[in-house]
Amino acid sequence: MSLTASRLGVGDVIGEKIELRQNWTEDELQEVFRAAYTQVFGREGLTLSETFVSLEALLRNGKINVRQFIECLGKSEAYKERFFSSCSQVRFIELNYKHFLGRAPYDQSEIAYHVDLYAQEGYQVEIESYFASPEYQAAFGDSIVPYHRGFQSIPGMKQVGFNRLFELYRGHGSSDNAQGVKTSRLEQKVATNQSNNIVRPGSSLSSQSVQAVSPVQGDSRVFLVESIEGGSQTAVRVRRSRSVCTVPFEQLSARYQEIHKRGGRIVRIQPL
Repeated sequence: MSLTASRLGVGDVIGEKIELRQNWTEDELQEVFRAAYTQVFGREGLTLSETFVSLEALLRNGKINVRQFIECLGKSEAYKERFFSSCSQVRFIELNYKHFLGRAPYDQSEIAYHVDLYAQEGYQVEIESYFASPEYQAAFGDSIVPYHRGFQSIPGMKQVGFNRLFELYRGHGSSDNAQGVKTSRLEQKVATNQSNNIVRPGSSLSSQSVQAVSPVQGDSRVFLVESIEGGSQTAVRVRRSRSVCTVPFEQLSARYQEIHKRGGRIVRIQPL
């Protein structure tokens, strides 16, 4: 695994686990801060540290734990501005998975769940959901900074998750905000239940992949798409209606985006 990890450019981040133990020193606390900012904001993180002086003081004084510190970063205006306000909703969700759970979303049901959660409960609850999940607690608990654990075999992980995380991870020296990518990198492959290509961090996403699971050229399949259509934003709650239609493969991604722009959510995608 170490040789493969090195060849794929992730050898330095596999097994990287920063924990704030009892009786910590100031150097250890600073290491936690650095790891947290890097995980959540990428290379921009350390330049933002002055923004969170009061938050750092809460962790230093034992008023909050590491999990709560990371959650507060996710709820901050700095995070919202970079990864929510200027990004598509699906891009926002896939980055939340990467930053807070250390993996990529596996399938359409995970994306749909968070799209619907945001629509019903709003931004704060969407962020809270990752930290309140049994998965977060089992992986990181209250004292470990989230890290990119999706490069290793983890309980309940689907094989496709390894490829999907490579699509999101562009190296420790990178920044999800500075890359200028505001639309989803996973949306089409997730919607069609296909694996993403593996592209080394630091290389262009259009370059030759190390491993590739390419979509079938000239795919003639037709998919059944079942969705729940959302009503307009009015003071009166509008009952949502269920819609079922057939969509050719080449139109599948466009239809997926169209449904969510109308405020709906996809319940099922099935090849016919």
